Amino acid sequence: MLTSPLTRALQTAHGLFEGHPNVPRIQVVPLLRERVENSCDIGRAPAALATEFPSIDLSQLNDAWWHKEGQPDARGICVEPIPVVQARAAQFKVDLLARTERVLALVGHGTFFYYLTGKVMANCEVTELVC
Repeated sequence: MLTSPLTRALQTAHGLFEGHPNVPRIQVVPLLRERVENSCDIGRAPAALATEFPSIDLSQLNDAWWHKEGQPDARGICVEPIPVVQARAAQFKVDLLARTERVLALVGHGTFFYYLTGKVMANCEVTELVC
C-alpha cells in the first residue's frame, strides 16, 4: 500500500487494514501528496506524524515534504503550479511502472489522482489504474 504523507491519507491507510491478519506494508510516498491549494494541503513534519502513526515508517520524509516554493498568496499559501503537479504525477507513474508488485493500493487525494488518471473522483471512490 502506498500512501500520501498528509494526515488524512495516513489515517485512511492505517484504518483500512487495522486489525487485519494480513496487514500490508504501508509505504509513505511524498509524490502522492495533494496539490497545495489550501491550508489543509500543507503537511506536518515527520516527527509530528510519527507520534500519531508510530507503526508507519516516515524516515524517508524530509522535514518539509510538501510544496513550499514560490510567492505566498494572500492566505500565506504557496500554491503549487499545475505544471509542477503534472510533472509529479508523471514521475509517480514512471515510479509505479518500475515497481515489481502487480497490484498496489494507493491512498491519496482527488486533485493528484485527477492529474494521474485524468478522472475526477468522488471522495473515497475506488478506481483502477492500469499502467
